[in-house]
Amino acid sequence: MEEGLKTERKRLEWLDAMRGFTMIMVVAFHVSQISYVETLKTSAALPFLVLFRMPLFFFVSGFLAYKSRFVWTARNTLGLLGKKLKIQVFPALVFLCVFIVLRKSHFWPAFTSSMASPTKSGYWFTWVLLQMFLVYYLTCFAIRRLPEKVQHGCLWGLWLLTLVAYEFCYMPKVFDAENCEFLKASSLLQTMKFMHFFVMGNLVHRYWDAPALPEGGTDGRGPWQRVLDSAWFFPLICILAFVCCADVFRWHNLKFVWTNLPRTIAMYCLLFIVVTFFRHYKQWFTQQTAVGRGLQYVGTRTLDVYLLHFILMPKLPEVGQWMNRHQPNFLIDILISVLPALVIVAFCLLISNILRISPLFSENFFGRKG
Repeated sequence: MEEGLKTERKRLEWLDAMRGFTMIMVVAFHVSQISYVETLKTSAALPFLVLFRMPLFFFVSGFLAYKSRFVWTARNTLGLLGKKLKIQVFPALVFLCVFIVLRKSHFWPAFTSSMASPTKSGYWFTWVLLQMFLVYYLTCFAIRRLPEKVQHGCLWGLWLLTLVAYEFCYMPKVFDAENCEFLKASSLLQTMKFMHFFVMGNLVHRYWDAPALPEGGTDGRGPWQRVLDSAWFFPLICILAFVCCADVFRWHNLKFVWTNLPRTIAMYCLLFIVVTFFRHYKQWFTQQTAVGRGLQYVGTRTLDVYLLHFILMPKLPEVGQWMNRHQPNFLIDILISVLPALVIVAFCLLISNILRISPLFSENFFGRKG
């Protein structure tokens, strides 16, 4: 989570900023859910945030996972897995224990209950990301000797397979994933729900830049950049997002095996709306602007914020009760959630900087030396 957000040619500052924005939305979601004890049925903001916050994170993680110059030898692949195992599991386990000590009455029952749940008291993200890296690395290793176009075809097949796995998660009559204890305890259920976003981010990066031509004549934009810049793409995803969100939240027209289709389309459309927005207004999110510097700083410390923010989450159920007594309003719900989230993020960064004074903590908790 701490790697530089780069393509082969240049650093994408807007992508750093977008990840910082997404982290703030994650904290805002947890403020509403944990602090205010809001639910998807009572909140005007929670259902909308659910549709794009985690998909964006996994999309960016998959985008970063692609390294065009990496050689997929057995030694290199095992080395990558070892590094990911260290940074994805140990910090989350440590901060889960700290969270239980500070916020729970009895350590061992709370610990065993957390480890048996798919979300691990909130500390599921890094463990699930490790599983995604494992699948991706092993796939790349297996197809390393194939021609590049065939490799891309295999990854499109992996995306389709993981998308089908995601759809099965919401079809209890066909695949009762919610009642499978192994899937829940291992968090494979969460992996099945989000892996396809990781693979899509990886595929987008593979088609992001155009190959350099000896004679020149290219503006550097690959197929995906050209799609984002096309006249039809943004209007299309905005219309689809509106129609599909309307069906998810109000109409509920599709039933049985098709009931999750509008939700899936809405998630992808909202994801690409955010990506298109940050890329189109990338001049707002550079190091030359205050907003850009702030969001980029959060974006390069997302692991820190993720590990620490659960510990700092206040308990304010009275706010949620007040909100529920009044007509739910999206703007008010967002503001009441985002403003405390900004304060929590600021304190997370303060604590993070204090802990990073120790090279031992910096390397083993946050994946950086010094």
